[in-house]
Amino acid sequence: MLEFIRIGSAVPPVCVGNPAKNTEDICQKIREADEAKCDLVVFPELAMTGYTCADLFFQNALLTACMKGLQDIMEFTCQYPAVTAVVGTPAVIEGQMYNCGAVIAGGKMLGLVPKTYLPNYNEFSERRWFSSSKDMRCNQVTLNELGIDGEDVVPVGRDLLFRIGDGCIMGVEICEDLWTPLPASTLLAINGAEVIVNLSASDEIVGKRAVRTSLVNHQSSITNCVYAYCSAGCTESTQDLVFCGHSVISENGTTLAENKNQIDTDYLLVQDADVGRIRIARRKNKSVRDTVAFYGKMEPMRTINCKCDHLRSDGSLYPCDKLPFVPAGKDDRVERCMSIFNIQVAGLKQRMKTVNASAVIGVSGGLDSTLALLVAVEANRQLGRPATDVHAVIMPGFGTSERTYNNAHMLTKMLGVSVKEINIEPAVEQHFSDIGHDASVQNGTYENAQARERTQILMDYASMVNGLVVGTGDLSELALGWCTYNGDHMSMYSVNGSVPKTLIRWMVSALADSELFASEKFVLLDVLSTPISPELQPLGQNGEIVQKTENVVGPYALHDFFLYHMVRFAFAPGKIYTLACRAFDGEYTPEEVKKWMRVFYRRFFAQQFKRSCLPDGVKIGSISLSPRGDWRMPSDACARMWLDEVENL
Repeated sequence: MLEFIRIGSAVPPVCVGNPAKNTEDICQKIREADEAKCDLVVFPELAMTGYTCADLFFQNALLTACMKGLQDIMEFTCQYPAVTAVVGTPAVIEGQMYNCGAVIAGGKMLGLVPKTYLPNYNEFSERRWFSSSKDMRCNQVTLNELGIDGEDVVPVGRDLLFRIGDGCIMGVEICEDLWTPLPASTLLAINGAEVIVNLSASDEIVGKRAVRTSLVNHQSSITNCVYAYCSAGCTESTQDLVFCGHSVISENGTTLAENKNQIDTDYLLVQDADVGRIRIARRKNKSVRDTVAFYGKMEPMRTINCKCDHLRSDGSLYPCDKLPFVPAGKDDRVERCMSIFNIQVAGLKQRMKTVNASAVIGVSGGLDSTLALLVAVEANRQLGRPATDVHAVIMPGFGTSERTYNNAHMLTKMLGVSVKEINIEPAVEQHFSDIGHDASVQNGTYENAQARERTQILMDYASMVNGLVVGTGDLSELALGWCTYNGDHMSMYSVNGSVPKTLIRWMVSALADSELFASEKFVLLDVLSTPISPELQPLGQNGEIVQKTENVVGPYALHDFFLYHMVRFAFAPGKIYTLACRAFDGEYTPEEVKKWMRVFYRRFFAQQFKRSCLPDGVKIGSISLSPRGDWRMPSDACARMWLDEVENL
């Protein structure tokens, strides 16, 4: 259900030219990988002998010892049947020597994958010793033919895929195969490989580490795969070069784990990767599907079943941020927030310019309208228009607090925008009288009438000042349907529609610290510390805000977490629940997570009709609920299956 795989990148302290010693160290790392509950462990290129053996590769004694070591490793893995190991080794097949990755599990050699692209550097010309996979004429050998006791047939070739556990498909490429215009891993991926391992031996020169990391991330991104890169360590010969011992485990363009030392050896890097994310990314990615259609038959693949029947990883080593929309580091967070702000500004600026209209915005003194106002002010400034071309309308009602009222007035005054105040209470009371609603009954009608009155004012006032109404509602509210249909749900252009509530708070904080709004910082900070509320219910006896949104619909941090994993990765409730319990451990109990997850699914399905007719608005991140973009769903879809799974958690 969880679809995680635990990968180990093992770099033993290689002893060049001593397969017996290297075998001992490889077995030790396999033991460590099993203790760490790894499903897969990958070793460096030519780990059996050392990459720097040079003309020693021609020595029969070395090759005989190497095959003896492989046999010992095969026997050793009988004790650890849940681990699949990929070991770098030379192998002589039909009289030619190949640089291979040997896939070993459960006492068997399941396949040999030879290197395709052989570098011809000044320091190392692999073509001197090895042949390319393109020269291979057979597609299988026996163990005896390799020099190992036994009659088992071993598939060989670059066309091999390996099924690990309950369906995860792995492919193998070796070092230089990645550094080419058409890497072997590309062909492996379009034929179904979800995990690629690279057995490498990369020397270290200034700046090369960053290049390797970038290359691995890029390849994992364009192939939508998990990519585990493992390079030979610094105990290789240093006659002419130093080898780095660099390991990188990347998932769909993101580095999950990387060894810390620039020059390294004798370690095991262990990391969980989410194959479920890979699978949904491939289902969604039309370019991947097109590539499979065009090139999938260019090099047919053979798939071999490994010995373990299920993946052991529970995903506990996988990074699980409780605020997935918000970068953890301050520098990254500020950069992300300012980037989003610039996208919002660009969208509104172009719309205002195209229709030759000014911005009209309802300002409440809350987070959402504050961010939308700042966007409108900056878009207006970039158009070279006076600040007074932004029209802020402050509309106090039955639940408006003195704090938000004062903040709205103070902020608009400091920004220099045009301000109009319209108290909605008389109009709403008249409306209650017209429809026969008892104003003492503070139900949905009581609240919705206020929201629709405010929207009517904004729309009609916009026609007076040649303006367009800028929407303030955010992504989290749209997901939960926490908006009034044809009330605050509607606008002429929505700038916050794909910004979640948990991120809006950080955006206002970043803007408060920016040069753009330094003068307004103290007001923005007070807005940040104000409880989130629609302010549609009367205040408490001391004028305090009583109606707090998160007391009704639940914590936005949880709902944004549910939304992110449901929409972006299509995870089932069970997996989202497991991840949420881990991410919010100590903050919310499993029972609370389940309670609010039930609310999330019920509201998300029931409120789709509001999202089916959203106004235009710019997309700023990986998730949008616009019916013209990332999310298309029938408004009367049944939530029963999702809710039943939640109940059974």
